[in-house]
Amino acid sequence: MNYTMKNTPRSIAFIMGVFLVLPFLGHAQAKKTASPAVNTKPTVISTMGHSIQITLKPYQNVKIYLGTNYGNSRVLADSTLLNEKSEGVFQSTKKLTPGIYFVVSPKYAILFDLLVDEAQHFKIVADTLHLTDVVIVGSKENDVFKEYSKAMNTIGSQLNELETKFKTATNKKDSTSITDQYNNKKKEMVENRQGVIKNQPKSMTAFFLNVMQRPDVPAIPIVNGKADSVYPYYYVKNHFWDDVVFNDDRLLRTPFFEPKLDEYFKNYISREPDSIIEEVQYMLTVAKTGKEIFPFLLFKFTNKYITPEFMGQDKVFLHIYQNFFAKGDTVLLNEASRRSITDRAYSMMANQLGLAAPQLVLNDIQDKKISLYDMKAPYTFVAFWDPTCSHCKVEIPRVDSFYKAIWSGLKVKVLSVNINFKELTAWKTFIKENKLEGWTHAYQTEADLNNEVKAGKPTTIRQLYDVFKTPTFYLLDSGKRIIAKNLSIEQFNDFLINTTNKKEGK
Repeated sequence: MNYTMKNTPRSIAFIMGVFLVLPFLGHAQAKKTASPAVNTKPTVISTMGHSIQITLKPYQNVKIYLGTNYGNSRVLADSTLLNEKSEGVFQSTKKLTPGIYFVVSPKYAILFDLLVDEAQHFKIVADTLHLTDVVIVGSKENDVFKEYSKAMNTIGSQLNELETKFKTATNKKDSTSITDQYNNKKKEMVENRQGVIKNQPKSMTAFFLNVMQRPDVPAIPIVNGKADSVYPYYYVKNHFWDDVVFNDDRLLRTPFFEPKLDEYFKNYISREPDSIIEEVQYMLTVAKTGKEIFPFLLFKFTNKYITPEFMGQDKVFLHIYQNFFAKGDTVLLNEASRRSITDRAYSMMANQLGLAAPQLVLNDIQDKKISLYDMKAPYTFVAFWDPTCSHCKVEIPRVDSFYKAIWSGLKVKVLSVNINFKELTAWKTFIKENKLEGWTHAYQTEADLNNEVKAGKPTTIRQLYDVFKTPTFYLLDSGKRIIAKNLSIEQFNDFLINTTNKKEGK
């Protein structure tokens, strides 16, 4: 269940040292008061599943929640009804996936963070009036985390104070001094983080710190008298995932794994599909033994590349389908999703960049048979559209504007394909009213479509050209090979001009 929650004053990302001095709005605010007197003696409970006892004053007779991250999303993991003594238990016969969790108020405000490891039987005592003094008994992981968090909160407060002083500094000497102090505090923060990693290497806190951190960018080296300017980039790329193994389900239970993953693909991986495929294949292969992380990554990459941002990246989706879904990972899908992904994959297979375009034998506007491969031209622009589609009614005339202004001069031929044989009158009327002249207008008859189906052909025109939305455009070269698709009309125009200029040596 996804839900909207307010954050705490010191989020887990802050404590880990990511966001140094940025407070979050909407957090449950902790007031400094005397710490409560609590019974810290843990209760003996079952070792099966999870059982996390909690006393959370002053709440009484209300439901509170245990939440966690699932990548960038926040989800509810459990709930409990507090009694008149502010006591409750988060419990189930099933274990929680280890990771970072947070206690959520009845009004969905995040109150404080905690860690859940494999030992899921411990006790929490807290009061909303002093959330900085939460007591967790029976969890060594939370002991490490609390000590580290306390140090980070102290340094964070000091950094805030130095920022305030810097803004009010009246001379250069004071500004320089404050800047030096600020940098020293940031250095201390880094040293604290590295200290946990070094001294508590097996702890969950160290694990999450390793997931969170990025490599320091090295200086540009001089090799044979020349500066190697690309070395820092490749160094960071090659060390971006040091100490992170992609089959660890705990990665999902953090707020910083998925953003780091997105950053990596955006800044360190080429947009070329083969480069993306190499990374995706590695991550999914390693993640395969992870119960939660594997389906998460599989569907994240599938959703991203089934409708990619850049032309040609649908090749990544096809790779995922052929190497994972087609080899048995469809068990993760329901029947409708399995059919949808399979159909989409088969639709894409015939229309990848560089392949010969599938043959089209259609009826023109006078109901004479025409063939795509009989159209001789340096370039053929193929437009699949529906005369009842509102977006088509805007885009098709825009194609004509580019055709008349530029493309006809580049000897481009346009094949306009009506995919809705039930609307022939509307189709012909639209062509006439918008003066779509100089094009080849065509459609597939209902009889021809039915004959294809009866003949057992595995794909229709919609499938052959992946026409899952209208309009859909393709650009073919003189040999009818696909050289561009899934672009805006402006991008097709730029592509045509650049390609023509290259051919002419301009």
